[in-house]
Amino acid sequence: MSNLNVYTCCLLQVLECYIISIELFIIPLLAAVWIMLPAYVPNPVAALVGGGTPIDLGKNFSDGKRVLGDGKTFRGLIMGITAGIGIGLVQIVLSGTYHLVSLPEHTVMSVILLATGALLGDLCKSFFKRRLGKERGRKWPVADQYDLVAGSLLLVLLVEPRWLFANLSIPIFVAVLILTPLLHRAVNLIGYHLKVKEVPW
Repeated sequence: MSNLNVYTCCLLQVLECYIISIELFIIPLLAAVWIMLPAYVPNPVAALVGGGTPIDLGKNFSDGKRVLGDGKTFRGLIMGITAGIGIGLVQIVLSGTYHLVSLPEHTVMSVILLATGALLGDLCKSFFKRRLGKERGRKWPVADQYDLVAGSLLLVLLVEPRWLFANLSIPIFVAVLILTPLLHRAVNLIGYHLKVKEVPW
């Protein structure tokens, strides 16, 4: 009987650890991907379908360097934002259809802000990258990975702070910080092998 009690206690401890691991790690990771998906999509789409007229129209800034560079185009900006909004709208439909109450609740405004902010953050990074004399395609650690996070969350904070604080908990935010560079690296490697990107970073 005592052995049975020991086995039962061990089993309960294993189950408890499993449940805790789901609550502490898996759910925040899923929530992080869910909340940031409208912001994660625009950059790779912009790189994939970009081209054409550059946003800075080929003009230089007062320092004599390009404002943004040839890599930032109107077509990439428009198509990237559109793709981000599109995936966000799909999330809203799925959430309503399947009652995904454990995941952050997107709104039309939140997906618009996240998708737009992601590419605005990328444009801001490119502007400062040119000012520092870094050529297109050169690494800029941290900035390259987190520009979309900073841009998207800052825009949401300015326009819809109530939604942001209601849906972005500290564990989810930490998960976003962990996942973003990993996803960024993976997407860039795929883009490089598909000949969409010139460099694998």
